[in-house]
Amino acid sequence: MLEQLIEVVVILSCIAFLLFLIPGRHQNYVAIVGWVAMEAVLLLMLPEFYAEGNFVYPLIAIVVIPCIYITVKRLLANDYNIRRLTYAASIAYLIYAPFAFIPALGNWLISVVVALVADVLTAIGTPYTMYNWNTFMGEVIPGLDFGFRVEVVLGCTGIQAIAILLGVVAIIPSSWKRKIGLFFLVTVPIFAVNIFRNAYVITAYTQQWYPWFQEWFPEPEMYGYASFFWAHNVFCELLALAVLVGVAFALFKLNPMMVTTLRDIGEVYYYDLIALRDNIFGRKKSE
Repeated sequence: MLEQLIEVVVILSCIAFLLFLIPGRHQNYVAIVGWVAMEAVLLLMLPEFYAEGNFVYPLIAIVVIPCIYITVKRLLANDYNIRRLTYAASIAYLIYAPFAFIPALGNWLISVVVALVADVLTAIGTPYTMYNWNTFMGEVIPGLDFGFRVEVVLGCTGIQAIAILLGVVAIIPSSWKRKIGLFFLVTVPIFAVNIFRNAYVITAYTQQWYPWFQEWFPEPEMYGYASFFWAHNVFCELLALAVLVGVAFALFKLNPMMVTTLRDIGEVYYYDLIALRDNIFGRKKSE
């Protein structure tokens, strides 16, 4: 039931952001629906994040709550900078939606990633078999009668990060020639690093590299999950953050206008968060 609700809210958010791309008086209102629905998805998925031991997305879900309030308030005031941010999110959805909602396209992208990951695993000597078309299974662990399996899903392709950064590129004033160059700067390194990230997670999990604190996951069906947790939820999350920062830095160097644009958007939230804090807790009075 919860999964169905999450799916409905995700679709609602996607439709709202895509409608924002159509000029009209409705834009700010559908943008509000899109942002609120996006936050609702994160909150609804908190139990799933908790079960997986994922600490990044729950932190994001809680931290951005006041930012959603500021976003709604600013959109009602037709704020230029927040509209630009919403445009970036809408472009990201436009790129991501076909892969998410057209099964043939999403499965094609997954199959490309699976084939490349298989090549990397073969090159580095990681033994595996294909349990399913998109599921890798490692060797049978000594003392057990099974091997650990890793399924490659759409979230493993890097399409979300690529879509988000391309959305940011879309709102930066620049020529089409430069935008095409920035497109390759975003897509190639993120996609390439993601292939090796998947190969690393599969190797670490199927060979049980990090059986640390397995007692955190006492359920029988989560036997051996600790290695996946450390490889996927900790080390690879930090790697993904480093790659995003690196790509963003390269974008800043190639297009200084990006710094100005993001600074203008960031200042809106910074000063509004300060004002919100003062309204809630009261201004600090000078003695």
